Amino acid sequence: MKKIFLSLSLASALFAASINFNESTTTANRVNPAAGNAVLSYHDSIKDAKKSVVNISTSKTITRANRPSPLDDFFNDPYFKQFFDFDFPQRKGKNDKEVVSSLGSGVIISKDGYIVTNNHVVDDADTITVNLPGSDTEYKAKLIGKDPKTDLAVIKIEANNLSAITFTNSDDLMEGDVVFALGNPFGVGFSVTSGIISALNKDNIGLNQYENFIQTDASINPGNSGGALVDSRGYLVGINSAILSRGGGNNGIGFAIPSNMVKDIAKKLIEKGKIDRGFLGVTISALQGDTKKAYKNQEGALITDVQKGSSADEAGLKRGDLVTKVNDKIIKSPIDLKNYIGTLEIGQKISLSYERDGENKQASFILKGEKENPKGAQSDLIDGLSLRNLDPRLKDRLQIPKDVNGVLVDSVKEKSKGKNSGFQEGDIIIGVGQSEIKNLKDLEQALKQVNKKEFTKVWVYRNGFATLLVLK
Repeated sequence: MKKIFLSLSLASALFAASINFNESTTTANRVNPAAGNAVLSYHDSIKDAKKSVVNISTSKTITRANRPSPLDDFFNDPYFKQFFDFDFPQRKGKNDKEVVSSLGSGVIISKDGYIVTNNHVVDDADTITVNLPGSDTEYKAKLIGKDPKTDLAVIKIEANNLSAITFTNSDDLMEGDVVFALGNPFGVGFSVTSGIISALNKDNIGLNQYENFIQTDASINPGNSGGALVDSRGYLVGINSAILSRGGGNNGIGFAIPSNMVKDIAKKLIEKGKIDRGFLGVTISALQGDTKKAYKNQEGALITDVQKGSSADEAGLKRGDLVTKVNDKIIKSPIDLKNYIGTLEIGQKISLSYERDGENKQASFILKGEKENPKGAQSDLIDGLSLRNLDPRLKDRLQIPKDVNGVLVDSVKEKSKGKNSGFQEGDIIIGVGQSEIKNLKDLEQALKQVNKKEFTKVWVYRNGFATLLVLK
């Protein structure tokens, strides 16, 4: 017993550490929000903004062989399906033409009928119909322009004196700000949900090529896509885009495209109908760990590779250069550089500041565009698709996992077989039938072996998931 006692005493002495906690010195006063016959309400915050949010319905003609399952038809938002852990079964049938419909939301940005929405809401639509809030009148909308890389599109209806949304500077947003999501979830009609800004500048989500999302816990559901995210003044802070959910329900993780990006893209689409982006031609990464010790600047975009013949190559930039500023934009991270260059147009003169070997340097040059048919690309294997091998350098630049191999879809022509089969720019062809595809030669051989009279199953890697497309 004595030995046990001594052991316990020794243990107590060894673990007799102390800690001081910061404790409040005041007692909180609890306030009844309804005191004095008052009702706590945000009605006035969104009463004007809700006049700017419209319902959008689209229809398009597809073949039954490519038709989604009935469950997909119920959840018509294209971004909803990708968050499941499995692919819904494809219905078998003849190559019949069939009209399918889907629903979404949009936001009026001008009195004369310009409306911004998500690209995936109106993409490939044969007809686009708009219903204004509080009205049964239907307007046929015209597609003005779309930008798949940011998932934004602009449509227009012939109407005047509409209630246009008021934009605010999304750079001024802070975590914890109260926000409201306005839209048409599940096609039930206008709804508003509330929450806060959970995070800012979210990238690498895998939804768009250019990402700078606002994350919010305000409920965003299928049909909310393209609707407005507004602050407590009713000013637009973003366009609702997608939810992150494995089961399809809202888990409090929604994403919206910031209003500054929306305004920039919408303006260019209205003026030109398309986005002609400049292309720097570099692979970049962040400064992390011990790599920071090699540079005086502790923030920026580290160049890890330079594409030959690109703007960066002709400007003399090299591997190891740390980009810290472009024009008046301070570059704190790779995403800053990527998104900012994405706002610049081909032919624009830029001034770029960078650190090399401990010295701050500058380069001034004209921004070029990315070659539409890069070296090594093929366009004769599948109608409408420009294809190229997915080499390690390209994987690094596009931030594709190292274990993913295949053929990259560089571009897709409108009204082509590839477009009608559902291929998208950025898809990676990883299989044809039971054949694994690692390069263009594999793809060519696999396509020669398939029965031309039958549907060809083509597997593509898209947004982190394997997706089945059917090529006729």
